[in-house]
Amino acid sequence: MTDSKGWDIRLEKLRLGYDDNIVLDDISTTLPSGRISVILGGSGCGKSTLLRHILGLKRPMSGKILLGPHDLFSLSSKVFRKVRRRMGVLFQDGALLGSLSLGENVALPLTEHTRLDKATIRKIVLHKLELVGLEQYADYFPNQLSGGMRKRAGLARAIVMDPPILLCDEPTSGLDPINSAQMDRLLMDMRTHFPEMTIVVVSHDLESLYTIADYAVVLHNKGVAFSGDVKELTKTADPYLRQFLDRSPGEMTTQALELGEEVKSALRQWLEK
Repeated sequence: MTDSKGWDIRLEKLRLGYDDNIVLDDISTTLPSGRISVILGGSGCGKSTLLRHILGLKRPMSGKILLGPHDLFSLSSKVFRKVRRRMGVLFQDGALLGSLSLGENVALPLTEHTRLDKATIRKIVLHKLELVGLEQYADYFPNQLSGGMRKRAGLARAIVMDPPILLCDEPTSGLDPINSAQMDRLLMDMRTHFPEMTIVVVSHDLESLYTIADYAVVLHNKGVAFSGDVKELTKTADPYLRQFLDRSPGEMTTQALELGEEVKSALRQWLEK
């Protein structure tokens, strides 16, 4: 399955959830090809749920997900599997298999889905590892590498089949500032090496947003609070978006924390025994 143009990801009036619990409703936006889109929002707002549905792991309650020319959930099972194979995924923890070397981990999509000979696979794997600065570690095992290196290896595996879509789940979580900056740089390099690739990043990292994003989607109250060019997002006067971008805690009350003298006295008595 080949396409001469990149695949936009179009979300049309999506309702997503589990059983009777609606997590996101009336989600409509387009994540453009050739650009890096960052999906933001508070904890529990539905970012991971949206990513799972784009991956085809769960069917929407209603609405459409279109990947390039493909209406994902209207495809035959055979074509659906082919489209799924054209998506690269960088998991939050790298998701490397400890019993396999780095090269073998990166090669997994090729060994599972192609009949390429071992020599050809090795050449492709070393090329992808070179793109993330790990070619000399091809025969190391994951437990011999740092967390940042494992994430970079996960990125190499995600791009090993030159997918038109790359989905990244919290790529900088758990990384120190230097490794976070390296991951941001690598994602921008992917945009350069694969100019038609649609790169989607789910993140809480505002520093990454300002560094890598061309396009942003902010989820809030089961819907889309903003979707568009990240430069426009930074200019917003919307109260919630400003609070989110400025990392403002908003109004808080400590009234519920007051125990009362009777309870405090009882606690002191027990502590003094």
